[in-house]
Amino acid sequence: MLSHEEHEETTYSFSSETPEPSERRTGRRHMTILRVGGLIGSRGRELCLIRNISAGGLMAHVYSRHAHGEHVAIELKGNKPIEGVVRWAEGSNIGIQFDTPIDVAEMLSSQALLDNGWTPRMPRVEVDRLATIRCGARLYGVNTHDISQGGVKVETDEPLPAGAQVVITMERFRPLQGAVRWSGDGLAGIAFNQAIPFGELMTWLIPDKVKG
Repeated sequence: MLSHEEHEETTYSFSSETPEPSERRTGRRHMTILRVGGLIGSRGRELCLIRNISAGGLMAHVYSRHAHGEHVAIELKGNKPIEGVVRWAEGSNIGIQFDTPIDVAEMLSSQALLDNGWTPRMPRVEVDRLATIRCGARLYGVNTHDISQGGVKVETDEPLPAGAQVVITMERFRPLQGAVRWSGDGLAGIAFNQAIPFGELMTWLIPDKVKG
């Protein structure tokens, strides 16, 4: 799990809705680990940074202006171009609604290996499931917001102590040991002591589509 204040990465969602503009956050944020894509629009092809992908669309950071209603296509590494329409534009970000919904599970699975054979870290995936966190003798009830192989972001009514060792138990998943990396504004980031195997996490996320 990366620092809440200093890093940003592409988030995946199984929602059928087009991602909406995110809340503006203060402080410097590094964008080096956002997924890079190709955007083909009325002005030709350009590179963009993918902030959020759902089954119904995506939000991208772009470097030229795009009008509402513009027909575009998105190229993602290892995937065919995805056609869609610009539904909103706010600053350097735009929201694109896909003409046809995509299979997010298939897209995530296709990232299991890069071209050079290295196994990458799984991107963050949006979730909305209850969990409990044990920190010493205390037990916290939390709600998970997104998860990767290396960690999870949770929403909590009571602040978790940064640096504390915890055990988090999510719905229908085994207990996981980890450490609180950051905590504030009702949210906390927990880094797992051991990465969750890709197949195990995918099976938990979408058990009806991924086996084993």
